[in-house]
Amino acid sequence: MGYRIIKSRGWMEVIMSDLQKNDGELYEILKREISREESTLELIASENFTSKAVMEMTGGVMTNKYAEGYPGKRYYGGCEIVDEAENLARLRLNKLFNAKYSNVQPHSGSQANMAVFMTFLKPGDTIMGLDLAHGGHLTHGSTVNFSGHLYNSVSYHVDKKTGLVDFDEVFSVAIEYKPKIIICGGSAYPRFIEFDKFKEIADKIDAFLMGDIAHPSGLVAAGLHPSPFPYCDVVTSTTHKTLRGPRGGIIMMGEDFENPWGKIAPKSGRIKMVSELIDTAVMPGVQGGPLMHVIAAKAVAFGEALKPEFKNYGMQVINNAKIMAEEFLTMGYDLISGGTDTHVLLIDLTSKNITGKNAENILGKAGITLNKNMVPFDTRSPFITSGIRIGTPAITTRGMGEVEIKKIVTWINKILMNPDQDDLINNIRKKVFSLCSDFPIYH
Repeated sequence: MGYRIIKSRGWMEVIMSDLQKNDGELYEILKREISREESTLELIASENFTSKAVMEMTGGVMTNKYAEGYPGKRYYGGCEIVDEAENLARLRLNKLFNAKYSNVQPHSGSQANMAVFMTFLKPGDTIMGLDLAHGGHLTHGSTVNFSGHLYNSVSYHVDKKTGLVDFDEVFSVAIEYKPKIIICGGSAYPRFIEFDKFKEIADKIDAFLMGDIAHPSGLVAAGLHPSPFPYCDVVTSTTHKTLRGPRGGIIMMGEDFENPWGKIAPKSGRIKMVSELIDTAVMPGVQGGPLMHVIAAKAVAFGEALKPEFKNYGMQVINNAKIMAEEFLTMGYDLISGGTDTHVLLIDLTSKNITGKNAENILGKAGITLNKNMVPFDTRSPFITSGIRIGTPAITTRGMGEVEIKKIVTWINKILMNPDQDDLINNIRKKVFSLCSDFPIYH
């Protein structure tokens, strides 16, 4: 079927001008958010800035299309073009990670994880993941999350001295509780995920191994972090963070395999491939209609990540994090695991006599945005915490490097050492604004 191409103004121009004309209140809110992003240092490890192309597609006309189902098997007509977009997203994603199967429909990493659990588990089955306070994620078995409500959750931890995953404990917990699935990965673990070691333990108890690479996925794609394949049976990720795409989730497998009776409960009277079970778990199991504008934007981001310059970006992200770690260590800060292999730093502020909550608030006044975070063996609540988490993806996207990193660490240290000096904070806020002006995001 052929379609006539209609020329029009750029989408962002249309959106901005129409929003200003039709909803001045929200237009002013949007302008203030643009100003906030442009004038502050974004150090939250799970945030990044997308390209204009990703934003253009996210705000494009595919938001109008309902497309329940999968390419070639939709419940609605008129999906032939959005089918092309989803197929392209899957093709690029498979190439990016050397995967044989992918699903690009999950709205978030949490929903990707839920769909995997629905595929591999029955309610009440045992799962094992890294404890939330030790760098894990809510969806890895936290009692306040669906993963802790629907499944019997047991946790492993990091070693108190090294800050690294305690594989002796991983093995002992696995032997004792026989989880059906072991989850490796986390949201505040600064070191490489050792997929091979997890695989050895999973094989010994005949468990599935799930890799959640939401944080380092961009580094994995760039070949700068070990790949979860061929060790993991299934892999999930978000598409923002280090991958620098729109907000969303993905599921991948290095190899598809048959539904092994006795390990995955049969979903019907016939044996299905696991890929079919995952697709069914995503839709209609967890979600309804996919967000076609976001899926198309994911395709844009995957295409960007396949370009040679994306590896250079990833290398700079890691280099910036290592420089930052060295600077903090020189100033006497306690870094969990003693440093970082990735984009993440986790800092225990106990010796600096300030809580994570206070640090987050005070640094925010100076235009430095990061988040409070529990540290391993934390004695404070998740609402206060003893630590902060810092990441380098967003400031690296802006083009900042060693010189800027050292300035930022110096400013953070001065504020944390003098949290009640408003004049100092205001002075640093001016310096932050000046630095941000030298590294604009979109202008």
